[in-house]
Amino acid sequence: MPRQVVQFDEIGLVTFSKNRRSKNIKLSVKPDKSVLVSYPYYASKKEVLLFIAKNEGWIKQQQSKMDGRKTKITVDTVIQTKIYRVSFVLSEKNRVNKVKNELRIGVSDFESEASLAYIEKCLSEIYRFEAKHLLPKRLKELAEKFGFAYNRVTIRNNRRNWGSCSSQNNISLNLQMMKLPDQLIDYILLHELVHTEIKDHGARFWQRLDEITENQARFLAKEVQKYSTYTL
Repeated sequence: MPRQVVQFDEIGLVTFSKNRRSKNIKLSVKPDKSVLVSYPYYASKKEVLLFIAKNEGWIKQQQSKMDGRKTKITVDTVIQTKIYRVSFVLSEKNRVNKVKNELRIGVSDFESEASLAYIEKCLSEIYRFEAKHLLPKRLKELAEKFGFAYNRVTIRNNRRNWGSCSSQNNISLNLQMMKLPDQLIDYILLHELVHTEIKDHGARFWQRLDEITENQARFLAKEVQKYSTYTL
């Protein structure tokens, strides 16, 4: 089975992923503190479990770091999105009020999992609306400016990447991009547009991306890494 998710008592959810290209067993901890283990097809289940057990201390350390990166939403929190000013208030029941470009999200308890899930759902819908209205237009502008051509563009909500470009030059964009500064949104759009010409991340790719980002490609790539698709 290529992918399997298992709950561990000490470290929580672990996703096991067989990878034909992997030569070694690799571990990564996602911002939601779940664990991804990627391993070659020839690695045995026993080898993978022993590797996880050996690195359990490191996994817990990384999970502790993730707690500090989470966005803390309180009654005083205000989030300025690309279009809306979003504020949060205490309310008897979960609700959203809209007045012009201001959204007020009310929840009954800022500590409960149900309220946090409701807040995340609301913010995702706000980002989805903004992404559909802003990203395709900006992608088209950049494509015309730099001479790229693509087919379809879709907006999705995923936790694995900011964007992707298929072999047919269909571009998929993550609605979570709307949390980023405009400069980094443009970088991601340009990154995917370059993939319409160059499908790998070799030297030619970075050279082409440098040409259209004033030699800032590597710097901008590192800046994007400071953000997470998981945090609110």
